[in-house]
Amino acid sequence: MITRRRAVKLIGATTASVCLPIGSSRIFAAEGSPLMRAIPSTGEKLPVIGLGSALTFDVPSNSPKTNDITEVITRFVKRGGKVIDSSPMYGNAESLIGQIAGKSGVSKSLFIATKVWIKGKEAGIAQMERSLDRFQTRTIDLMQVHNLVDVVAHMSTLREWKSKGRIRYTGITYSEPQGFAEIERNMKSQRPDFVQINYSIADRGAAQRILPLAQELRMGVIINRPFGSGGVIKAVSGRPLPPWAAEFDCHSWAQFLLKWVVSHPAVTCVIPATNNPQHLEDNMGAGFGQLPDAKTRQRMAALFG
Repeated sequence: MITRRRAVKLIGATTASVCLPIGSSRIFAAEGSPLMRAIPSTGEKLPVIGLGSALTFDVPSNSPKTNDITEVITRFVKRGGKVIDSSPMYGNAESLIGQIAGKSGVSKSLFIATKVWIKGKEAGIAQMERSLDRFQTRTIDLMQVHNLVDVVAHMSTLREWKSKGRIRYTGITYSEPQGFAEIERNMKSQRPDFVQINYSIADRGAAQRILPLAQELRMGVIINRPFGSGGVIKAVSGRPLPPWAAEFDCHSWAQFLLKWVVSHPAVTCVIPATNNPQHLEDNMGAGFGQLPDAKTRQRMAALFG
């Protein structure tokens, strides 16, 4: 048993709460196909496993590391992935994704999510225009106000851009528990299509109020930091996977942790970040086969106290 205290300490978490009871999950999957969830506001279906780019994609375009990132993106699409999440604050990530997707011919297969992260309405518009250029596209699938910076001004712009077809969905994000109260207020006042929040088996605070509210307001939910910035993986390193994990088609700790997250019915998709093709393959495996039911989720969480 890995104590919850130890895991939370490893990821630097400040909030931990018990899991709430959950109901049935609307999962769509044909045999051999990735598990899909519907965006509540439209019914459009997305694979439950996405791909983050924070830190991992911030490399120069001429770096040898771009070969690995190219492999990650092409394998991601081949395995049925769609949602790639980025931000202007992630250095060269937006440009690299746009370049690789264009050269690889996978642009139309992706659901691109990025963010606006700057003060001032006009500055936000300029930043979003640059993101369109970097992704080499005329329409971005999901634009999110990052960490709620100047959220009222930017959400006004996002609604306008959505009406003009420049973006398809609006969103707000936060990745630390201290932002939960503000996220909740803005979910109610701004009514975005998506909310992106941190949530992991060792940092369960979002399940207390944010996830139920998203269900109530019919918002899509993207989960960041599913491994607690790597801390949860470190907590289980070298420990054997419980044999009963095979009951829900789980073959690694990464899949164990990701399946626990996406089995919450409020979650639309999770975005683990990696530039390692082998890690990408492992993560994608969590989006296939069975997901744990409510009783099994409690059993999984009990391993962490």
